[in-house]
Amino acid sequence: MKVAIVCDWLTNVGGAEKVLLKVHQMFPKAPIYTSQYDPSGIDWFKNADIRTGWMQKIPARLRRFLGPLRQRYFSKLDLSEYDLIISVTGAEAKAVKSGKWLAEHGKKSRNPKGIHVSYCHVPTQYYWQMYDDYIKNPGFGILNPLVRFFFRLLVIPLRREDLKSAKKVDYFVTISEYSREQIQKYYGRDAKVIHPPVELKDFGRQGNCAEKVKGASKILGDDFLGNYYITTSRQVNWKRIDLAVKACLMTQRKLLVVGGGPEHKRLVRLARGSELVKFLPIIKKKELASYLAGAKGYLFPSLEPFGIAPVEALAAGCPVIAFGNGGAKDYITEGKNGIFFKEQTVKSLANAILCFEKMKFSRDKISKSVNKFSEEKFDKKLRDFIKKCEKKNAKEA
Repeated sequence: MKVAIVCDWLTNVGGAEKVLLKVHQMFPKAPIYTSQYDPSGIDWFKNADIRTGWMQKIPARLRRFLGPLRQRYFSKLDLSEYDLIISVTGAEAKAVKSGKWLAEHGKKSRNPKGIHVSYCHVPTQYYWQMYDDYIKNPGFGILNPLVRFFFRLLVIPLRREDLKSAKKVDYFVTISEYSREQIQKYYGRDAKVIHPPVELKDFGRQGNCAEKVKGASKILGDDFLGNYYITTSRQVNWKRIDLAVKACLMTQRKLLVVGGGPEHKRLVRLARGSELVKFLPIIKKKELASYLAGAKGYLFPSLEPFGIAPVEALAAGCPVIAFGNGGAKDYITEGKNGIFFKEQTVKSLANAILCFEKMKFSRDKISKSVNKFSEEKFDKKLRDFIKKCEKKNAKEA
């Protein structure tokens, strides 16, 4: 097959990029089409055929302003020569049109049998399910009032275009039952759930914390080892890492925050110089696995369609305290490998931490609880689904 891969952007490291990397490894000769590429922000695709267009001339740091431009860019991208298009997207990349869609709508198509399979994390969040949260805090600092004003004006036509994009997809795949429900609710489309791949081998049970994290004692301090909570993610406002910082300060618990992003300075200010909260930049997998293995628990306060980072924590034997909504329900079993807190508030998370400390968990059982999310199983399930789509398409033709 002649295959093309499409993604919204390639400017930073995150869960979506981990999925994209695995799809690239499955189809290494397939070009990757994207709106913007910044190899200094993500160096995983040095040997890939990355193809950008006119949007590459715009600075990557302006990415969050460019939704309307991305919609136009991807909708005008002609990929009709390909037998298979795989989009990995949570935003505008699903707007690409397959040869099949073009032919069915009486438009010029170089390959009328070519199909588009969209691995859609979730409907574009800032247009739909997280619109209210986005309006409260768009994440642009002093520009927030201006962003709110224009976004309220534009959201209706943006939603209209997003719905048009969803109709162009031939087959939807998604990452969790929560995401499947959201795609049905907002797009009126069904989706096959194939959980994203997690590098279980890299994060597998690490053994004794004091041995594995000995080299980190200079950063954490000996009093931190084996006596801290951890959270790891891109530091953006909707991840709600602020809840983790405030809850640990309220309960006087130690917290290690790993990662970086536009919210970093604000989070440091929230910590108020307390010795209870320490920050580390993005670190290598092996080192991160050790930190996870050495933590009392992983704090996951955001509403996510899935969440690869907490599954990595579980693989390392670290139980998770998660907000009780979203994709976390697909991998957390209450009392077995973690617990949920009901409301996205500091008090609710703080109470969950206190409750959590009264419970006992088997770290070996926790690690085994996520075996079904291996890269090998993702590979097989996605290939099988693509084959089914091809057979169905051949019958319809």
